[in-house]
Amino acid sequence: MPAATNRISPLAMKPLSPSQKSVLRIRGAIAALPFLAASLFFETVIRDAGLPLGFALSPALLLAAFLILYAPPRRYRSWGYDVTEDELHVESGIWLRTRTVVPFGRVQHIDVGQGPVERRYGLGTLTLHTAGTRGSAVSLPGLELGDAERMRDEIRAQIRQDLV
Repeated sequence: MPAATNRISPLAMKPLSPSQKSVLRIRGAIAALPFLAASLFFETVIRDAGLPLGFALSPALLLAAFLILYAPPRRYRSWGYDVTEDELHVESGIWLRTRTVVPFGRVQHIDVGQGPVERRYGLGTLTLHTAGTRGSAVSLPGLELGDAERMRDEIRAQIRQDLV
């Protein structure tokens, strides 16, 4: 008889909305702005020091290209989720993969939020708050707003059903 394993069976994870890639690109551009501004400042300062033109700007442009072009598709592909009858499964992480399982029986309240960039693309973030202190809020970004609201309502209905 084979030994029992405690391994979670792999679920077919659903991807986030494709619009999330655009949101991640915009966030990457915003993150790159301070580096670009600082490099432009240093370019004007080091001109008197005799260093070549682009000494500070080139690394900042490479960082900006990484944050805007390369990182967003990788970050997008690293996310996945699945909703079962009584749990939400969320996977994320490029370097360190994290799989979080939230039993609906532990959920205390549910939020659907939107930042200004998410609002522009019709996306929302579903956040489940559970009992406890560490890791008590699990967020799932990059959902179509209607899907996030539908998931919130279905999870809320499941919780009510479990209480009866």
